[in-house]
Amino acid sequence: MQLKALPKIYWICFATILVAEVIAFALRPDEPGLYILNYQYLPLAAFVPFFIARSIRQNFRRSLYTYSILQFLFLAIDYLSQSHAGLVQIALTSIPVFIYWLVLFAIWNARHVRSATSRRALLLSTIAWTLFGFAFPPFPLGPATLLILVPWFIVLNRYSRSEAIFATFWSGMVYNTINYYWIYNVMNVETAPSGLICFGVLLLIAFFSAYAVFAAFIYTVVREIKIGGHRWLLILYPLFFAGLEMTRTRGDFAFPWSHLGYTFGSNLEVLQMLSVIGIFGYTFLIIASNMIVAKGIERPGIRAKWPVLTPLVILLVLLVHGNIVLSRADAQPFYGSDSQEAPQIALIQPSIQQGEKWSKERYDRIITKTFGMVNDSVPENTDIIILAETAIPDHIRRQPKTIRQLHGLATRHQASVMTGALDYKRNPAGSLRRFDIYNASFLFTPDDPDHFKRYIKKHLVPFSERIPFDDIFPILNYVDLGEGDFVPGKETPVYGPFKWTPFICYDAIFGDLVREAINKGSRLMVNITNDGWFGRSTAPYQHLNLVRYRAIENGMPTARLANSGITAFIDQYGHISDKTEIFTDRVVVRKMQLKTRDTVYQHIGDTVETILLWFFAIYLLAIILLWKKFRTLQ
Repeated sequence: MQLKALPKIYWICFATILVAEVIAFALRPDEPGLYILNYQYLPLAAFVPFFIARSIRQNFRRSLYTYSILQFLFLAIDYLSQSHAGLVQIALTSIPVFIYWLVLFAIWNARHVRSATSRRALLLSTIAWTLFGFAFPPFPLGPATLLILVPWFIVLNRYSRSEAIFATFWSGMVYNTINYYWIYNVMNVETAPSGLICFGVLLLIAFFSAYAVFAAFIYTVVREIKIGGHRWLLILYPLFFAGLEMTRTRGDFAFPWSHLGYTFGSNLEVLQMLSVIGIFGYTFLIIASNMIVAKGIERPGIRAKWPVLTPLVILLVLLVHGNIVLSRADAQPFYGSDSQEAPQIALIQPSIQQGEKWSKERYDRIITKTFGMVNDSVPENTDIIILAETAIPDHIRRQPKTIRQLHGLATRHQASVMTGALDYKRNPAGSLRRFDIYNASFLFTPDDPDHFKRYIKKHLVPFSERIPFDDIFPILNYVDLGEGDFVPGKETPVYGPFKWTPFICYDAIFGDLVREAINKGSRLMVNITNDGWFGRSTAPYQHLNLVRYRAIENGMPTARLANSGITAFIDQYGHISDKTEIFTDRVVVRKMQLKTRDTVYQHIGDTVETILLWFFAIYLLAIILLWKKFRTLQ
């Protein structure tokens, strides 16, 4: 509809809302951060009566978007001019449009549910993605992922775009629920309301399902585009999918937990190609294999169906390569760990229940138990004693007695002692943050009884440890959803004399951080974490699998300690030793090899991952340009 054809009542409605916005804007308070101002209901109150007019109802979408855009513009002006925002206006800007979109979404789904074709597409897609959800360790279906997604690709090949997106979204919800159901355990210990956490988990699952929807949409577009008579963009789709996963590894929203390639974690031989092609190479193989098989199934005639053997060929290549690599003398489990330069490391797993960990009343009991395990079970000649993430459940500078005890442990055992704890820095008066809070580790050494070294966690879990983009939009620092509100670190230390680097929890799954430490001379990764948040679930097994991938990818031996398990030593080829059960009290000690292996991916990983991001962007640009041209020709 042209603007000049809009009814007069629409323009009266527009002017009325604008006047109401100006009034509410003029009455806003002069205070920092978020505020509540009931006058900000005025624009909505001015908008609602106009629905009496039939012409407004007939132009409902345009009228609603006009209202929301005006609301957003004044919200932006308020923030940019005064660095504050009204909670009422934020809600009234987003909720009406969100409800409208939900209604449209419900109508769209109801239409597909009534369609037999859409239901068949949903069944095929759900079978594929449900099986894929059960392919990650500790489940054993990993190698089958080379063909598990074939039903989904049949949907993408044969069904309409709308049907494929419908099937992909809901099967993606099933898949991501299987992958992330364990986050509900946070409700047992988190300070935020359980209903809010539950809603957040639902949004997270829907957010990751949107990635699959986007991938399905792109596939249904490139299947129609021919360049010189060939579907080159479709051939390159596996690279695009790897690039899409790469986007989940960078930025404040980074959450690279369930890349498709992580499904091979139950077979060490199959994993050895990681040292050459990395995790995204495995994702490429999975997508390419399933695409080829799906196309092969559609070919008429038995002889034309040879592509269905692709998964077997890929698996055989991976197995042969892995067996050759692991047959070498230096690839034997923990080869070289008995040398003089290899440190003896003790990992202390006290299995403190998460609900008890932050209780002030239980602080002394927790410290007594943890330090008692060190004194009772750590043998002589131990070089490094490791305590878990937040093993000291407080800001360490508030506990001078505990600091003295840690120095005493280092002196008594003549060993370096590293522990996780919180820390803070007081900011100058007038700063937005009164304190900077850190999730950190602290190293105490016997040769320096008066000082300790600190490492601050660099990658913070979005919405759990930090609100994303709070450094770009300072007003987000006033939002309290029960998150940790931490500040990320910037340094990657290498500690002597064994040249090792600490990684806290989430840090150890980012390959670029591991390679940064290696480039600084590190020869051993020490990963401390607290997976007690996740309860008795698949999450601790998934987390261990991710860290193992980094070890093989970069030839980086790893000592991994989890407060409640799974604790383990991992060598540079991925062999695992002294693996503990979850929620058990254990002290595990062994001589640990140092890095002696250079891998191809260690040297090219940063370049490969940057190229994947550029390829992803160029691929999308090509689609935009070519799809528009192709549709014009049609």
